[in-house]
Amino acid sequence: MSLGPTANPGAGARVRLLDAGVAVIRAKGLSATTVDDLCTTAGVTKGAFFHHFDSKEAYAVAAAGHWSATTSVLFAEAPYHDHADPIDRVLGYLDFRASLIAGLSAAEYSCLVGTMTQEAFDSSPAVRDACGASILGHAATLEADIADALASAGAVPELDAASLARYTQVVLQGAFVVSKAANDADVALDSVGHLRRYLEFVFRRDPATSTP
Repeated sequence: MSLGPTANPGAGARVRLLDAGVAVIRAKGLSATTVDDLCTTAGVTKGAFFHHFDSKEAYAVAAAGHWSATTSVLFAEAPYHDHADPIDRVLGYLDFRASLIAGLSAAEYSCLVGTMTQEAFDSSPAVRDACGASILGHAATLEADIADALASAGAVPELDAASLARYTQVVLQGAFVVSKAANDADVALDSVGHLRRYLEFVFRRDPATSTP
């Protein structure tokens, strides 16, 4: 299962362009992706691109929002929410993330906004901030389950749910970068596995008896 929207030939030009960026930018990077690349992939004219977006930067900001909207639906409907135990929900989230990596290429499982952030964090504050809102906004969706899991486990008060939620994204984003460098998806899968084991220890659950 690829993370992010899939191509929808029946959608309007704007949506097709945004969907195209998810595939093209993750494969080529933001700087190397041209307006022509996006138009060719989306099957629209350059005139249509500039009808919807004033510039490539404006497009990238919109693409970050599009990524957030579409992936939010994916995660909201994911099965890890069905667990009654908050610890199982948090660990189930990581299992779901692993399922989004297995068998795919880096261009299919890596994060669009993480990819754009690495290139635009200094050159384009607007793109950086849009990507930051996406990454940190997703981290925030984990905070309640992590807080409940910490409380359920009787974890030390110094552990902060918001900080731990952000840490999950630090590991995931770093895993995507290093797996690209190694050209090996197993690097990302291993990192998710290590993060899972770390959280099992934080929640005082024995990894040897835990069911992934």
